[in-house]
Amino acid sequence: MADFRRLATGFAVLAVLLAALFAPSSVFAQSIPGSNTNIQASLIADGPAVPGESLTLALLFRPNSEEWHGYWENPGDAGYGMQLEWDLPPGWQAGQPQYPVPERLLISGLMNHIYEGDYAVLVPVSVPEGVPATGSVPIGLKAQWLACTDKICVPEQGALQVTVGLGQGGNQDSRFAQWRAAIPAMIDADAVFQVSGQTLRIAVPIPHSLELGEPHIFIEDINLVNYAAPQVFRRAGDTLVAEIALSGNVAKPERIAGILSFGSGEGVRFQAVPGAVASGGSPVGAAPITGTGFALLLLAALAGGLILNIMPCVFPILSLKALSLARAGGHEKQARTEAVAYSAGVILACAALGGVMLALRAAGEQVGWAFQLQEPAFVVALLVLAVAITMNLAGLFSLPSIPLTRSGEPASAFATGLLAAVAATPCTGPFMAAAIGAALLMPAAQALLLFAVLGLGLALPFLLIGFVPSIRRLLPSPGPWMERFRRLMAIPMGLTALALIWLVSRIGGQGFALVTMILLFGVFAALAVVGRLQQSGKMAWPAFGLISAPFLIFAAFALPASYAEQDGQDAASLLDPVPFSDKALAQARASGRPVFIWFTADWCLTCKVNESVAIEREATRAAFAKSDVIAMRGDWTRRDPEITEFLTRQGAAGVPLYIWYRPGGEAAVLPQVLTPETLVILAGEGPAPASGTARSTGRAAGSD
Repeated sequence: MADFRRLATGFAVLAVLLAALFAPSSVFAQSIPGSNTNIQASLIADGPAVPGESLTLALLFRPNSEEWHGYWENPGDAGYGMQLEWDLPPGWQAGQPQYPVPERLLISGLMNHIYEGDYAVLVPVSVPEGVPATGSVPIGLKAQWLACTDKICVPEQGALQVTVGLGQGGNQDSRFAQWRAAIPAMIDADAVFQVSGQTLRIAVPIPHSLELGEPHIFIEDINLVNYAAPQVFRRAGDTLVAEIALSGNVAKPERIAGILSFGSGEGVRFQAVPGAVASGGSPVGAAPITGTGFALLLLAALAGGLILNIMPCVFPILSLKALSLARAGGHEKQARTEAVAYSAGVILACAALGGVMLALRAAGEQVGWAFQLQEPAFVVALLVLAVAITMNLAGLFSLPSIPLTRSGEPASAFATGLLAAVAATPCTGPFMAAAIGAALLMPAAQALLLFAVLGLGLALPFLLIGFVPSIRRLLPSPGPWMERFRRLMAIPMGLTALALIWLVSRIGGQGFALVTMILLFGVFAALAVVGRLQQSGKMAWPAFGLISAPFLIFAAFALPASYAEQDGQDAASLLDPVPFSDKALAQARASGRPVFIWFTADWCLTCKVNESVAIEREATRAAFAKSDVIAMRGDWTRRDPEITEFLTRQGAAGVPLYIWYRPGGEAAVLPQVLTPETLVILAGEGPAPASGTARSTGRAAGSD
């Protein structure tokens, strides 16, 4: 029976070969794989070969089932591209393969460039002059390709051949029209690229009227970029600017080629040359998030704002909130009015801060959440305000004409809400980080809504007190105790002022801090004189202007002159950390040792609490030394574009951020509130914390 099958197969092959021989205009395609393959390959020619012209060949790949996929020429983080070894007639030349637009597949933090379903790769072949106008020629090909599912990969190969007729006329394969349509066209002008730090910026000339969908750039150059990092797109007129993270320490390329995908299999090819890439432009590619996904982000923003009420970075403004609580114990109408006014101030401030951050990023600035605390002038202004509020709470003077201190008036609650939000949002907390990180990639309207909901969460306790009488009745009745409580609350606000003085010295140096102290002395003296005049019933505020004016004028000139950029990485640490840079991180990971990196800022109280509780501990130092862990620190006290870019790639809009890299493994993003044993467990043989998971997006499952 087996002999009969072999004989029948032989006759069938002979019959097909004879048919091709006596029909020179016909096209014969055959796949002869070395073994049974999961992706079947065929070599097909588009009609006969004409001397002096180009012939198009197609490599058609057909997976045996939906679970198998093939790869683009640059496979991404895993896999390998197709390898071709041609057997052509003398003088014939095979050109570069032309691929359709690939898809993205993210598995366990690794980005793959793949094709699902049937796909064809076209190869132009130049036919020399002098080829006979009749007859046929065989073309052979040894091909190697990779077939993968989400869990397993199989290297495959095949010996392919096609017999091509010579001369004009003959039948052409109708499928080539569809296959050619799938190949992205080359744009008619060079793109421009620029390497900025560890970011590759590419400006692609694209008409502004062209709908982009969900853009993504596939770079042909192997290992040039971080494939899994988010790509940021901005549009300025007829130019699309893409920002892509580089893959560590790489040489600057002389030329870049790739595919700009619009999504749904559409796209264009481009060649890019070195040049200047303009900053700014409007964000694009931020598709609105709808349904359950957006609802969960809103809940995360609400929860994040609510948790801010108990986070350490909120403690400096508890005095103002406590006074708001006390005033809410009055009449029901007054309590509701106070609650609404306070909430309006908080929500407006959060939305405004978010809007300014988005606008600055759209203008090309590398900023993140709490960017205002990276500006020396803002910190000095906040310090002066903290000193004034401390003196007011202590009863040293009163400001009846300023809404902030008018007891029982909506304007006071609104102003308190504004200040509370500005001072309470330097750090990101649980839930809040995910919401703000997502807002950076959203359309502006959705992003602003997230910031407003964050403010609602921060104001929610006071809103409930104002509208729920049973909660309000739990508060003590208004009385003389409120004045004593008000004076007591001068203590935390005074501690806040002391912390800001330390922050001023860290940002601008000792000379900058000295000039700031002189300014504070003038303001303090002027307000103290105002308080004395108020007690005697005399006109007070002209004296404030006369006393404070010389100090304000002096500070306006002396502060900029005394400002000195600080290193910020020289703070003592038990872990002796390496200063962060993308290059340093790449070198640390290449060493094969575990790596722990933390991003902090001097103005982030959550960061400082975590450092004292979990990082700067002798037990942590010993565990790191035993496991040979490389510690790395990114100080974001001052604006640092490289740190901001890295935070953005991780989907984080601010600090703290803690990442653990296992040897040769993926990154695990740790919780924003660390326990004393978190790092000790990671450095030892114990499992990682359940809440520390690798950040990834896209399809999940298995690994290649």
